[in-house]
Amino acid sequence: MPLEMNREVFITCAVTGSGGTQDRSPHVPRSPREIAESAIAAAKAGAAIVHCHVREPDTGKPSRKLEYYREVTDRIRDADVDVVLNLTAGMGGDLVLGGPEQPLPSVGGTDMAGASERMEHVRQCLPEICTLDCGTMNFAEADYVMVNTPGMLQAMGTMMEALGVKPEIEAFDTGHLWYAKELVRIGVLKEPALVQLCMGVPWGAPDDLNTFMAMVNNVPKNWHFSAFALGRHQMPFVAAAVLAGGNVRVGLEDNLWLGKGQLATNAQLVERAASIIENLGARVIGPEEVRAKLGLVKRAPVAA
Repeated sequence: MPLEMNREVFITCAVTGSGGTQDRSPHVPRSPREIAESAIAAAKAGAAIVHCHVREPDTGKPSRKLEYYREVTDRIRDADVDVVLNLTAGMGGDLVLGGPEQPLPSVGGTDMAGASERMEHVRQCLPEICTLDCGTMNFAEADYVMVNTPGMLQAMGTMMEALGVKPEIEAFDTGHLWYAKELVRIGVLKEPALVQLCMGVPWGAPDDLNTFMAMVNNVPKNWHFSAFALGRHQMPFVAAAVLAGGNVRVGLEDNLWLGKGQLATNAQLVERAASIIENLGARVIGPEEVRAKLGLVKRAPVAA
């Protein structure tokens, strides 16, 4: 296919995630205040969008507590820098089975919630964007499954659109893009859709360039997409995403390192990504341009 480089690129910073990285780097934020401060620093470094999970402040374990999301949202909105807020809606679909010989009942670590419960923090906080993990997947650990059934995705997608919050389709494999297009076809999601291509997450799409371009080629031309890869491939995929016509995501959710032996902050990862983008001859765009491009509402209408 011909090279269709994107010359107007936005950066998303995935601030903290829900993985067990909190004890691997002192820079992984835990409390709502730390998460908001790290997001604000990333925005000042050039991130137009900040993608936020929340954690328990004492342990760093992933959380779905509404008060944490509200505090993060309020702190970011009250900051002296503008940024597009993107909250995860992926929590509440965690199924940990009991093992090969006795998979049921599920065991500790399982957190399965209904669509309305998974969306309650989105309803209360009204971010501009929230994520929609567009499929069920074996996810790294031996007996853990990330569960997002077609019925769940239809229900959550309908809620997102009704709230005026832009769904960011998280595609971990080609089948997730297939179903995302089905959600648009049946009228659950509106076009042009927004997609995040998630590369190298075990056991989804591997982070080789052939697979990446297969993913890119399955994104409809009138949609917007961004991409990331994990760990040491994070920065190479900044370049790959721009060259393939997309936007980029970096941050401590996906990678802890700036270089060998050098733990990164979110702001440093954003600065490095911005440098790569600019050295390719592209321009990093800010939150107002992103809102215009994606049709976002800065503060979504209050839910009924």
